[in-house]
Amino acid sequence: MPTQHGNAQDPSRPAATGIGRRRALLAAGAVLAAGAGAAADELARGEGPVGRATAGSPPAEAAIPFHGARQAGVTAPQQPATHLLSFDLPRTSAAADRKILRSVLGALSSTLATAAADSPPDPRLQGGSTTRLASLVGVGPVLAARLDLDVPASLAELPPFPGDRLDPRRSNGDVLVQLSAADRWTLTVVAELVGSAAQAAGAVPRWTQSGFLPHTPPGTTPRNLFGSKDGTANPDHAAAEQWVWGPPGAHGDGTVLVYRRIHMDVTGFAALSEDRRDRVIGRRARDGVALTGTAERDEPDIYAKNPDGSYVIPATAHVRLASPRFDGGARMLRRSYSYDDGPGDRGLLFCAFMRDAAQFTRVQNRLAARDALNPFLQHRASAVAYVLPGAGSAGTLGERLWA
Repeated sequence: MPTQHGNAQDPSRPAATGIGRRRALLAAGAVLAAGAGAAADELARGEGPVGRATAGSPPAEAAIPFHGARQAGVTAPQQPATHLLSFDLPRTSAAADRKILRSVLGALSSTLATAAADSPPDPRLQGGSTTRLASLVGVGPVLAARLDLDVPASLAELPPFPGDRLDPRRSNGDVLVQLSAADRWTLTVVAELVGSAAQAAGAVPRWTQSGFLPHTPPGTTPRNLFGSKDGTANPDHAAAEQWVWGPPGAHGDGTVLVYRRIHMDVTGFAALSEDRRDRVIGRRARDGVALTGTAERDEPDIYAKNPDGSYVIPATAHVRLASPRFDGGARMLRRSYSYDDGPGDRGLLFCAFMRDAAQFTRVQNRLAARDALNPFLQHRASAVAYVLPGAGSAGTLGERLWA
């Protein structure tokens, strides 16, 4: 479970500068470690973690634009609530299925752009502040291969990992949509609109999943259900261009989403002593500081040792095994949420963005083999999707898929 945010760009500007620019214009947003306020100033200057994992959306802001070089579901500040929807496409002929996919992406583009507007026409989305809706749409690797779509060559399903207990009915899919907003009401209405539009265009619902963040003061890192701060070490702007977004070219404004639905034994973990919990994670729960640091955002020193030769951050600590130092500095952009699906089924919706899902595979292999958190975690669903480049003001998502 790897432990490792920006805004949609003006299509006429280079990818490397759009996040800060849009942030300035808005100015009025593997696994257990989500920005406003000071983060907005940092991103406007091109500094600080991209879309740093800080909860809450700024009040009285304009709507988050749907159109842009990159999809707002990745670049906009992480919103307090999320809803994921997965769809399959019928299997007929490649030509017919391509036509259906075009229709589905067109319907989704229109629906999402309308819902994200300052004054959406649906009366259920009127009468209050703007929806602050941010969305993303991606295509799965199986569909991409079947229809010979222009996606990154490395796009593939994840391999099986030791300990996985994946439910295929809640995993994967041909088209994945993630909605994020300031409240559940907005998500419920927009999810209904999205589902209706996708089905009318020919898609078949596969699974849905809702998640949430705790109420957290702006500029601080939210906690997951284990009580750990989650999202401390997200990449800054420069690192995101290197490790999150695709290489320059056709895929430069796209990224890859890895999703894992992870059941957490909250009661069992809470039964450990505070010191033991801190050593399992590699950070102090009370302030999120690494066991080798003095401030939350200090880089964990995974090689520091005690006088007796043991590692200060234990060899099996989650933070140590997920360290970017083992991957040449590669970082994921983590934007995870908690979920609560009833008694006995609570946990984490791990959502991470990266250039190549092989990065997640490397990290998860280390974690599956040695992570001290393993007795308290169970991966129950999984998906990978290529998050499409954004749509121009007169365009639709997926225009570059048809090479």
